[in-house]
Amino acid sequence: MKDKIQKFGGAMFTPVMLLSFSGIILALTIVFQNPIIMGSIAEEGTLWYRIWDIVSQGMWTVFNNLELLFAIALPIGLAKKSLPRTSMESFVVYMSFNYFVGAILENFGDFFGVDFSVEPEPGSGLKLIGGVKTLDTGIVGAIVVALMVVYLHDHFFDKKVPDWLAMFNGSSLVVFLGMISSIVLALIFCFIWPIFQQGLGSIQSFFVGSGGFGIWCYSLFERLLLPTGLHHLLTQPFSYGPVVVEGGITTYWLDHLAEFSRSTRPLAELFPGAAFKLYGQNQIFGVPGIAAALYFTARPENKKKIAALVIPAAVTAVVGGITEPLLFTFLFVSPMLYGVYAILSATLTASVYLVGVRGDFTSGLITWSAKNYIPLWQNHYQEYLTQIGVGLLFTLIFFVVFYYFIIKFDVKTPGRQITGETKLYTKKDYERKKQGKKDTDVAVAMSETNNVFKTKALVFLEGLGGENNIESVTNCATRLRVNVRDPEKVLDDNYFMGNEAIGVVRKKNNIQVIVGTSVSQVRDEFDRLLQ
Repeated sequence: MKDKIQKFGGAMFTPVMLLSFSGIILALTIVFQNPIIMGSIAEEGTLWYRIWDIVSQGMWTVFNNLELLFAIALPIGLAKKSLPRTSMESFVVYMSFNYFVGAILENFGDFFGVDFSVEPEPGSGLKLIGGVKTLDTGIVGAIVVALMVVYLHDHFFDKKVPDWLAMFNGSSLVVFLGMISSIVLALIFCFIWPIFQQGLGSIQSFFVGSGGFGIWCYSLFERLLLPTGLHHLLTQPFSYGPVVVEGGITTYWLDHLAEFSRSTRPLAELFPGAAFKLYGQNQIFGVPGIAAALYFTARPENKKKIAALVIPAAVTAVVGGITEPLLFTFLFVSPMLYGVYAILSATLTASVYLVGVRGDFTSGLITWSAKNYIPLWQNHYQEYLTQIGVGLLFTLIFFVVFYYFIIKFDVKTPGRQITGETKLYTKKDYERKKQGKKDTDVAVAMSETNNVFKTKALVFLEGLGGENNIESVTNCATRLRVNVRDPEKVLDDNYFMGNEAIGVVRKKNNIQVIVGTSVSQVRDEFDRLLQ
């Protein structure tokens, strides 16, 4: 069950990866259209304003079509075969689901307590999805339909029907069954979703009014779930679902950024719900303190080597928001340290919340600047200076606490080993290791390709025991997640890290190879090798 949940979490992140670039560009267009920052050139109606308005409209594509994006993308990460066809099937069935919901409410809206005559505006409970007026089920409706289609696809796509019904083979059969099922699903949603929408106000009030302790708990669970890959299941309903505001915090923040930039009211008053997007503070302020602790606790003869490791890792976290290289390092050697890290991160987030900071702070400095500092600095710089002050204080706290725990409990973090060498295997080491055999397909393929992603896929596949040992494979933002038949056939962590993996997480038959942001390309090559 846990493996299935992990696979679902990874699939959920596939469409979310498209949001980062669009969000940054959108934030920049808001900056360029703000007269307070750009001057009279950015007044509404000017050529400059209209050019950036065109760019802005295009960049809203992803955010305005999140439901369709999830309906199309989820099957890619969940289906076991014929992935492109699954996406087509999911799109068709999801649109039929919306048509059914719209038709039911148009004819029997009063029975379900829905006034279907109102315009589909935010707060109305209705929405236009692909031009169809329907219930605003957010990404929940899309996810439910996508899961249903994946189930139907995996069970009926290869079913042989009688020859006189040959036209219903493959995708036709799946779509037919999906459309029939979506009628029932549409009725269920018409019954339950209006009730859910009515209770949404009280749920929002609970989270918004939960105070610092609620924010601390939310941030703690986000960090604790990170190694399992399930953290997206916690954060995405806040970011892109209706838990706090209609359409999600991310969309709401970008949509109101220009309004916030012109106001001198505190951000905590303008948008209190943005507190649930503060949990990225550890990436900017916590990771440098951890990196410094790893350096200063290393043995003198190893400090140069450790500096070469932790400095790039810290810069990657601060600039790009990618913390895996450092976090998984001490997670592997000491789960206790990871627990300390999670508690400190939650405390940092809660502290920033308590001093009144709000905004979209879930990634690195580039995103922070585009979505917060650049557009809002003029009228909110005092809040951000306070945030930076609190953050730098916690950088020192992270350093002191980690230094103390590493020394006190003699944790063997990198560079603290007394004997032996922390050696990572290279491709040449691997080939030498295989000298007792004839050239393998992997070795030959590695010598014949210049495709770095294919090379990684080849060596990872061999390290995982070969294609016959692979049961299923998926990925999230940074990890290649594989279920293997025999975990004893999987090579040790140093093999993978010597071939440019950041690390490895093992849980019985579930192996997660931490690849980094190129994991999607590696996964594609991995799939080709298996096929």
